Amino acid sequence: MITSLSKLAQPLLLMMPPEQAHEATLVALEKGLYPRSSKHDDPRLAVQALGLDFPNPIGMGPGFDKEGRVPDALLDIGFGFAEIGTITPLPQPGNPAPRVFRLPRDKGVINRLGFNSGGQAAALERLQRRQRNGIVGINVGANKDSPDRTADYAKGIEAFAGIASYFTANISSPNTPGLRDLQAPAVLDQLLEHVMAAREKAAAVSGRRVPVLVKIAPDIAEDDIAAIVGRMIAHGVDGIIVANTTTSRHGLRDVEIGREAGGLSGKPLFHRSTVMLAKVARLVAGRTLLIGSGGIDSGETALAKIEAGATLVQLYSSLIYEGIGLIDIIKAHLVSAMEKEGATSLAPFVGRRIEEWAAKPIEV
Repeated sequence: MITSLSKLAQPLLLMMPPEQAHEATLVALEKGLYPRSSKHDDPRLAVQALGLDFPNPIGMGPGFDKEGRVPDALLDIGFGFAEIGTITPLPQPGNPAPRVFRLPRDKGVINRLGFNSGGQAAALERLQRRQRNGIVGINVGANKDSPDRTADYAKGIEAFAGIASYFTANISSPNTPGLRDLQAPAVLDQLLEHVMAAREKAAAVSGRRVPVLVKIAPDIAEDDIAAIVGRMIAHGVDGIIVANTTTSRHGLRDVEIGREAGGLSGKPLFHRSTVMLAKVARLVAGRTLLIGSGGIDSGETALAKIEAGATLVQLYSSLIYEGIGLIDIIKAHLVSAMEKEGATSLAPFVGRRIEEWAAKPIEV
């Protein structure tokens, strides 16, 4: 049912400008005009991680629901978790439009949204009205003109500590000038010190220590990966999300659209982000959770992320081209893979092709 309705909606949405289609989708979800998942997840898809019970490993990545408008609708559709944001402390409009561009021949998207955000106060009020359970992460970032970006991340932790299932510190968007500089080991040390201190301060009040993850770029120089991962491990980060959008335009067929500034996501990101995931997984060696993101558009690509070291996966851009029926397609493929090998969970698949993926070139 989800797949058939999705196929009806996709052509109409693709006829609209990208941001208009996005807003139309959000409004439909807010009004309850969407197909609910008609069956419970196969128990073999369940994942226990971060002290949380995920009904399945497939998450909606950040960027879709920046304001916390529809997290429960996303869970109803069949996602195992949803990540809201990026949310900045103060409202900001982001970059001028047009700022989202489809690359239909490549099944990719370029965006230069620039952390457009309604701010923490509005999102917090909205999320506090939720009437149900379900895993909802909060992706926090810094305001473009903030005099202290490190403090902005700590503010996000403090603001949402009472309701977040987990936090993601987004230090890897290419659309806020200088933001990726926060990935430099010395600067990262300072950021994580403030973020983890904010987490501990909130835990002292609530009694609950919310997991903290960090999202990194797929464009990090290979010589820098070990130092960056090392700082995260040293500070006790609970997970790493690999990876954000890329500034690379390698191999694009939609060359003219590809000249637009911004981060590239979707199918063209799959190989680069999966190689980066495996390189990080090899360094982490099981010491922290990894979430695979970038270019997942099928059951095969979702499984590849898991085999490259991811315990959970996130997608977003592929839904523009494949529709929400993709969620059920991925679940069916993962269940089929487990049945073929007599596995009772996805655990035997996690990381079994790390070395193979880590040995590949970043671009092909």
